[in-house]
Amino acid sequence: MARTPVWKSIAETLENEIAAGHYSAGDKLPTEAQLAARFGVNRHTVRHALADMAERGLVQSRRGAGVFVAAEPTLYPIGKRVRFHQNIRASGRLPEKRVLRLQTRPCDATEAEALALDPGTSVLVYEGLSLSGGVAVAHFESVFPATRLPGLADTLKTVSSVTEALRQNGIADYIRAETRITAERASPTQALHLGISEGAPLLRTVGLNVTPEGEPVERGITWFAGDRVTLTMASD
Repeated sequence: MARTPVWKSIAETLENEIAAGHYSAGDKLPTEAQLAARFGVNRHTVRHALADMAERGLVQSRRGAGVFVAAEPTLYPIGKRVRFHQNIRASGRLPEKRVLRLQTRPCDATEAEALALDPGTSVLVYEGLSLSGGVAVAHFESVFPATRLPGLADTLKTVSSVTEALRQNGIADYIRAETRITAERASPTQALHLGISEGAPLLRTVGLNVTPEGEPVERGITWFAGDRVTLTMASD
């Protein structure tokens, strides 16, 4: 009678423990070294078991962070009144932003056209990570007209919500004028930021937000981790 491979036995044990609720969606599994010590095997055998579980969608490996129980993708509606914090809270998770860059520089031709600016006009670039329940789900880069919103940079240093930051700078309301969605592969830096593999699928959205009167206030590009977010079209 053929013996069950040890790696397969380890995978089945961990799968049963996940099913029994010993680990919840999003929980980090013990390290390879800890699992190797527990099962009395080498790390290569443990790695084989975890790779099998990842192929079946049970776990996800995040570079530099470890292996986590796969969570259901966050539903993220795309529509005229897209609000990151509101969308994530609606999914039952805690929203968070992590700032990577706040920079004032001259706009490029694409930004000038989108924001109705003269070439070379100063813009504020706000780059960061969007997190849902402590897990990075997207890398974003927002560009604002700096001269129209002179206090926005200081506000964004203490306020993570763009909606609230704009409100504090005189923009009481805004709507999404357009959204374009394409598919891309994660660059090495995006993979590092999002804890995914280089070349993993991303959903790229390019949006333009305007005031109810039609004045452009933000051009935003967001790269969503394809396995962590499901984009849906909101009816508005």
